[in-house]
Amino acid sequence: MVKIVIENLGQKEVWSRGQASVLKVLQSNYIDWMHACGGKGRCTTCKMIVEEGWDHLSPRSGPELNYFKKGELADNERLACQASVLGSCRIRVPAETKLPHMRYSD
Repeated sequence: MVKIVIENLGQKEVWSRGQASVLKVLQSNYIDWMHACGGKGRCTTCKMIVEEGWDHLSPRSGPELNYFKKGELADNERLACQASVLGSCRIRVPAETKLPHMRYSD
């Protein structure tokens, strides 16, 4: 089993049994996460900050590389819809994509 800890959601822990995108894991654990394009890699609204476990995520996808080159993704950011979970990691919700109905711890 793979664990994802969302630091600024009160250290919320979610679990996954198989390889899936971070967004799919969050959704299957009933966590609301911004994703305006429906999880297709066509925007950056599902971005996440990777605090630990970068090497436990799949390599950057084509869309992620394009957004990174344009400066729309920082060195420590990934798209939740594109990054597949291969092992445990710690992430944060960026300030610009926080949902108004969620309670964040920072």
